[in-house]
Amino acid sequence: MTSILTNAAAMSALQTLRSINNGMEDTQARVSSGLRVGNASDNAAYWSIATTMRSDNMALSAVQDALGLGAAKVDTAYSGMDSAIEVVKEIKAKLVTATEDGVDKAKVQEEIKQLQDQLRGIGDAASFSGENWLKADITTAQVKNVVGSFVRDDSGNVSVKKIDYTLDTNTVLFDTGGDTGILDQTRDISGPSVTLNINVGGVTTAETVKAFTTDDIIASGAGASAFDGNYANDGAASYVKVADNTWVLAVDQSTVPDQEVAYTDSSSALWAVDIAGGAAALAATAVQQSVDNLDITTITTDAQLSNLIQMVDDALTTMTSAAASLGSISSRIDLQSEFVSKLTESIDKGVGRLVDADMNEESTRLKALQTQQQLAIQSLSIANSASQNVLSLFR
Repeated sequence: MTSILTNAAAMSALQTLRSINNGMEDTQARVSSGLRVGNASDNAAYWSIATTMRSDNMALSAVQDALGLGAAKVDTAYSGMDSAIEVVKEIKAKLVTATEDGVDKAKVQEEIKQLQDQLRGIGDAASFSGENWLKADITTAQVKNVVGSFVRDDSGNVSVKKIDYTLDTNTVLFDTGGDTGILDQTRDISGPSVTLNINVGGVTTAETVKAFTTDDIIASGAGASAFDGNYANDGAASYVKVADNTWVLAVDQSTVPDQEVAYTDSSSALWAVDIAGGAAALAATAVQQSVDNLDITTITTDAQLSNLIQMVDDALTTMTSAAASLGSISSRIDLQSEFVSKLTESIDKGVGRLVDADMNEESTRLKALQTQQQLAIQSLSIANSASQNVLSLFR
């Protein structure tokens, strides 16, 4: 039926054109934005996942920056520790030189002093962004940390993981709170000592007294002829032998016959050691030295010098261990930084697969919709012209 009031063909063509225009709007939006899911109305599930993962990626980007800052701190500490190790090696070599007969210890000490100043300079300079891991107050151990990663578990809970490094007596060169660092910690280099039972006025007490080796006594001025069995004299003091190659200071017993020290050696031989001023006269006197303040001009025996070299070597061992720990952390930070970079790329790719538009597909669809639009317009034009044909019936 032909009607001038209702043009069904035109209405159908118009509806088709509207549908095509809506499809073109969606396709053009995808082409212009590059997104298949640009908002929640496009696909609520994919949009929600993409939004969350983009947020996590921003957090990972912050982690990447934090890793860079952490790497700078660790590298600064490692560089300082490595330089300090080389200086301590030089100090050790100077001490070995000082053991040679005829060496001017005062000149060697001057060289060591310059090296000690260099160590303090390294400790002061090894600072990055206000943090110094080589010179700090370690009255109580401090735990420094570097941001390592951002983690979201399967329950949706998020957390930041950190890499820890402890500042204590085994990692800090200089302790600003109590001189317990690797280099400023004082150690006893007195040499060997023995425990003797001291009888003073009928009261016997155990006392630790300083012990000397045969070489120590000879070095003090006693020649081989000055040894008489189990006694020796270097011209300034008398010694009595209490064990194989072990001697202690003695005094003339004739004036204080009731004051003596008894010591039983491995062969059960009993030796008497006289003391003039009671137990305190023979008590061991600790000789304290530290790497950053050692002074070989105060050393009086070979044993002390040997112990001083051992002290420096022990400090060197501790420093090497600390440097190894810093190197391990630096390596871990590099690996973590590389992992975070790859993880960020993976998340970007994953989100892209969910929400990115296929431009080849969208361009093909847009071309098809443009053709359909032209055809729909043509169809609507034909449908509208049909009502004009009714006029010819009235001519």
